[in-house]
Amino acid sequence: MNVETKPEAIRDLARHGIRTVPAVIVGDRAFHGWNPQGLAQFVGVEYSQSERLSPGELARRLDRILEAAQRAMRQVPPQHLGMVAPDRARTVRDLGYHVFRLSLAYREAMEQGNLLKEWLQEGAPPEIPDGRAIALYGEKVRTRVAEWLARPEGCKGGVATYYGPQTAHEFLERTTWHAAQHLRQLYLFLQRMEVTPDQPLTDEDYKGLPLPKEVWS
Repeated sequence: MNVETKPEAIRDLARHGIRTVPAVIVGDRAFHGWNPQGLAQFVGVEYSQSERLSPGELARRLDRILEAAQRAMRQVPPQHLGMVAPDRARTVRDLGYHVFRLSLAYREAMEQGNLLKEWLQEGAPPEIPDGRAIALYGEKVRTRVAEWLARPEGCKGGVATYYGPQTAHEFLERTTWHAAQHLRQLYLFLQRMEVTPDQPLTDEDYKGLPLPKEVWS
């Protein structure tokens, strides 16, 4: 359920003392946070965790995804920057920016020990007006994230997030598949614009990431 368009869902969460998503409510019980195994236990289904990609492989995948997002944003015609997604009122300009902003949030959260939801709600600022500017911003993000992940502490320890505590490894995996999911959405945007994506990533590039089956949730 999209809580941004359904105020009653926000009220339901508030009754359980929950302010942010993801969350699941079953009857008078609620489960909050990103924990697939814990959620499976909560709803009474079996869950099998596939082997998590190594931090080194996740770092390589994330950089590959961000590079692909740069290519995609360079292809967005200026007249289509305001095109919106079917699931929420987020423009392609803001979506492209979000791919890089959420990735930079990994480094910032690891440095500070806490992920702020507000970082992931930021829209593209005025000084980043179009696809090419977003791609340039993406280059800076790629550098900063790669520098951090090259450090011995780049994927060690844990971090507090608005969806619950995460190990650094779990957080990096979520960051990587989160960026990949939005890249898939950028490709659909380009198709709607009748633009053929430049060197799009394939299923092999996404292999091992716990991506949703649907591109739009």
